[in-house]
Amino acid sequence: MSVRAYPAYRESGVEWAGYTPSHWHIFPLKRSAKLVTDRADRRSFPVALENIEGWSGRFLDSEGDYSGDGTAFQRGDLLFGKLRPYLAKAWLADQGGEAIGDFHVIRVLAGQVPRYLQYVILTREVISLIDGSTQGAKMPRASWDFLGSLMVPAPPRVEQSAIAAFLDRETGKIDALVAEQERLIALLREKRQAVISEAVTKGLDPIVPMKDSGVEWLGEVPAHWEVRSISSLTTKITNGYVGPTRDIFVDEGIRYLQSLHIKNNKINFHTPYYVSSNWSASHKKSELAAGDVLVVQTGDIGQAAVVEDEFAGCNCHALIILAPLARDLTGQWLSWTLNSPYGRQSLLAIQTGALHPHLNCGDVRDIRIPLPTLDEQSEIVKYLEQKLANFDQLEAEAQAAITLLRERRSALISAAVTGKIDVRDHAVAEQDAAA
Repeated sequence: MSVRAYPAYRESGVEWAGYTPSHWHIFPLKRSAKLVTDRADRRSFPVALENIEGWSGRFLDSEGDYSGDGTAFQRGDLLFGKLRPYLAKAWLADQGGEAIGDFHVIRVLAGQVPRYLQYVILTREVISLIDGSTQGAKMPRASWDFLGSLMVPAPPRVEQSAIAAFLDRETGKIDALVAEQERLIALLREKRQAVISEAVTKGLDPIVPMKDSGVEWLGEVPAHWEVRSISSLTTKITNGYVGPTRDIFVDEGIRYLQSLHIKNNKINFHTPYYVSSNWSASHKKSELAAGDVLVVQTGDIGQAAVVEDEFAGCNCHALIILAPLARDLTGQWLSWTLNSPYGRQSLLAIQTGALHPHLNCGDVRDIRIPLPTLDEQSEIVKYLEQKLANFDQLEAEAQAAITLLRERRSALISAAVTGKIDVRDHAVAEQDAAA
């Protein structure tokens, strides 16, 4: 794609927009749109829209799901999620309805193009400004007073249409590429799980004699393997500290692991929490040793990881701690088994609590796992580490590609709506091609 700049620019006086084409105007947003506050007539507006985090314009039956009156919107209106604006949710309505929840319903005035204004509002610089303006400690919301006073570029209507059409086409291409990478990641994860499942339930020898494990979900296992309960293979099954944490954290000290640190068979101390050495020493039950296996008890239930040497001596919060019986079981094997489809299914099957699902130590102890010899455990773990490193690398490359594509998308939108690129010829060329 080749684009050029406009022939002449001038300083816009708006920091986020910088220089804009000399024939463009710069107006407050409220010169291009108004806030709609009309209440909906349920007989006229049978459709309601629910505001959820990560919202993507999901419609619900208003009469079946809501009882209060919402704000009436019509086709072409913009619905901006005023709660957590960093989510960058501004939906262009393609039909009338009733907005229920934390929305600003914005109606674009005559002479303005709704799709162009939507791109302006979703520009990363504008979202950053809106997010920085939010009010409210617990549930920060963006005010219309701030949105309406934002200075935004206002090119002639014909150029607004050209920019919107250009961005629709080019961002659509980028979105398609992102979707391809996301499908690749999904396939890699499926393949990853299949490799883990095959290795920890069938072993590495494809012709070894098999036997019925006696466990429905497990199926057949190699004939020389045992199938034993976790309680018979561990010296300790206990919980991490489950008391209040408000007053125990310090700036430096003993690392304190929580459920957010356990993901994909790894401990990642990306968000640091520390307790004092005295506090940790007074809570020996939750101190960790190398080879222990941690299982997430609440939240992302069933995530598990082995405690490597670098995390020995740490303390932990609300995690199930399993200490393997060294003569029969390695922590690495137990962790891989619990992270297999069979292991995750076994853990999720014993979760309890309707409102706040969690795992109990007493139930985990009864889970039965396949048990090769120690030598086979080490051999299979080594195989998985090598095999899955390739999947991890491919996934990391796909994630990096998605990041670059999304950065490109954001940069393209910013460049187009501030006139850094002149897309008028592209709109003409597209019209000619369609004709």
